[in-house]
Amino acid sequence: MTTLEAQLAALPADFQKTLAECGFNAARLVELAKPLQNGVAADNLVKGVLTPPTASDVVQLPAPEAEHARLRALGEESLRRGEYALVVLAGGMATRMGGVVKALVDAIPGKSFLDLRLREVEVLAQRYGARPPLWLMTSQSTDEKIRTALGRHLQDDDVATFRQELSLRLTPDGNVFLGADGRPSEHAPGHGDLPDALKRSGLLERFVARGGKTLMMSNVDNLGGTIDPLILGFHLAHGLPVTSEVVDKLGSDRGGIPVRVNDQPCVLEEFRIPPSFDPATVRVFNTNVFHFDAKALLELDMPWTFFTVTKKVDGQGVIQFERLVNEVTSALPTKYLHLPRTGPHSRFLPVKDNEELAARVPEIEAVAKAHGWI
Repeated sequence: MTTLEAQLAALPADFQKTLAECGFNAARLVELAKPLQNGVAADNLVKGVLTPPTASDVVQLPAPEAEHARLRALGEESLRRGEYALVVLAGGMATRMGGVVKALVDAIPGKSFLDLRLREVEVLAQRYGARPPLWLMTSQSTDEKIRTALGRHLQDDDVATFRQELSLRLTPDGNVFLGADGRPSEHAPGHGDLPDALKRSGLLERFVARGGKTLMMSNVDNLGGTIDPLILGFHLAHGLPVTSEVVDKLGSDRGGIPVRVNDQPCVLEEFRIPPSFDPATVRVFNTNVFHFDAKALLELDMPWTFFTVTKKVDGQGVIQFERLVNEVTSALPTKYLHLPRTGPHSRFLPVKDNEELAARVPEIEAVAKAHGWI
């Protein structure tokens, strides 16, 4: 037994129980720690030949209005049949907003991000006669508060939470890091937990069993990333398992961009791109809004890449391993849909801090009114 294995085995029983409930994989952490223990420098760069996406990889919605009507009707029929679910990433603590649960922050006066997401599915239920399930991927930090806020809205699989995984931070030499309180320091390993956490919850399996076809995933703070029957229709029509939404890259924006690695399209975060490829040549980036074929996501079995991330905790350098949901695009064929970033049809209204929220309120209110949420 290695030192790290012994340290994990010696954790208090109640702590081990919490980790197990959140899908902690001790064997995986031990394996990820080996390079640290052997003094091998972290290398997050992707291997292979990188080239820009092709014109057929990144596409716009078709121009003719008649085609829009056909796609919208396709999406509306799917909504009426109850084949669509909304998955919202709600595991984050808004550290730049004072360390609060971001889902519970007011997006507009008197209405939190969570309130507006609930209203979104209520309006669709009234319009199409079937309510899309709303599932929130929470974390150990946010689950209890979000469930309390949901209260009576929690309804079996119709409105539900499911927790992402929990892992432990390590010292730079690969041992369990203990915080100032003497306890192991926990962290969520990233939104790449989504497929495994959904499977662990049973929500996805039950959804597919009752005829569910499509999941849309969006960040809780991006109220531009909402359910749109036109975009659902586009996803259903092109026939690939994944649609990734992209918008124009402005100024110094950094994020996940569509590229080809060894001629295979995928989304890569810029920290993974080697110096031999200039990410500025790709003028769009992923908004973290995806449409997934539900059955393909349920059956997904892929080797995840966990990235080495350096953080400061209690003034000390620590290592944590994270994964990103956009890596699904390296395993499942994906179409990249180029959508508006600005204007009344914006699909990208992120909110990272209080200053950005204050600037976004008029846009969020416009979206809420356009969709009938307020």
